[in-house]
Amino acid sequence: MTFCLNEMSRVEMMINVKQWFHFVTIDPVNLSIKGKLLSIIACFGTILLVAWVTRYFSPSSVSPIIVASMGASAVILFIIPNSPLAQPWPLVGGQLVSALAGMCSAQIIPDTVLASACAVAGSVLLMLLLRCLHPPGAATALTPVMAGDSITSLGYGFVLMPVGLNVVIMLILAIAFNRWLLGHSYPVHSQHLISKKVRLNPIVVEQQRTGFSEQDMEQALENMDAFMDVTAADLSKLFTDVQMQRFKRFQGNITCKDIMVRNIVSVEYGTEVEYAWQIMRGQQIKAIPVVDRAKRVIGIITRNDFFKFINVAVNETFQDKFRAFIRRTPDVSTSKPESVGHIMTSTVSVLPENTHIAELVPLMANQGYRQIPIVNNEKRLVGMVYQANLIAALYNESHNNARI
Repeated sequence: MTFCLNEMSRVEMMINVKQWFHFVTIDPVNLSIKGKLLSIIACFGTILLVAWVTRYFSPSSVSPIIVASMGASAVILFIIPNSPLAQPWPLVGGQLVSALAGMCSAQIIPDTVLASACAVAGSVLLMLLLRCLHPPGAATALTPVMAGDSITSLGYGFVLMPVGLNVVIMLILAIAFNRWLLGHSYPVHSQHLISKKVRLNPIVVEQQRTGFSEQDMEQALENMDAFMDVTAADLSKLFTDVQMQRFKRFQGNITCKDIMVRNIVSVEYGTEVEYAWQIMRGQQIKAIPVVDRAKRVIGIITRNDFFKFINVAVNETFQDKFRAFIRRTPDVSTSKPESVGHIMTSTVSVLPENTHIAELVPLMANQGYRQIPIVNNEKRLVGMVYQANLIAALYNESHNNARI
């Protein structure tokens, strides 16, 4: 009986150890080994430069050169740069108002315990009111209280030196390192502003015909009534990627190469407008890719590109204006576009031939593309996928799955 109890205790202890080890092995950040190493290098370089530059501009050798909370700020800036807490205004505003709250508490309240509590609470209050929440700021608020006379003797100049200088240098380095070393789009706040402006314009709004929209994500975050360290755009992208993976799993490994039209007509930048129109009219096609001499796509020309240069407000008929537009001008000088390169759309989306057809769905369903040029590993044009090709592929695959 005693042996059985000992065995049961041993088993329970092993289970508890295994559960504890499971929590320890959970990685809180989803970064590759390369990403982690680059982030470490960015943190090292940032703190090194912040301390060195601040010491160079420091008025005396005994003045502090860096606030300890800058280390925590570096972790946020280079590990989770897309977080709302890592953006420029939370970094700058959060650190500065926290330094102000900490210095006020240290100067006014003599008791260290009460001053510490007031410094942290005051910094959090100011950051929330000014919408610049940055957690390391609370540590900055504690610095004047805990350091004593060595910091409080600086007075409110502590907010500018060293905190203000530390923050300015760190922001500059965060922009440089995130963009050039880590490959992140930092800061991300400006992109969200642009997307909101686009959504407010009913003419250029991108219709969401499939999946979740960013507005849905924003509403869901508001309904939670709790802080989530993720933006609506990031959450929307995550759900889109989840849908994409599910689509690939159910539709099989069908690539653009499998469904594209191969022998397509293309034109070059210097192709005459009239010749391009004859091709489109003769072959009954609505778009032609524009390539350079290496067969790399540099643009696309659609029927709309021909019509956008014609002014129908004058007395001539549309047919006369269009005929005059596409014909080549016999003179040396001209006042209208003469080649395809002058009227083409240069911003064209292309996909590699080994891309899964799931990547075509958001481009055609949400962004309104009717055709996508397909390129090989050398970026040379090898085909075109039209909406009809995608619909046929989806129908055939669904029909095959239904038969199975």
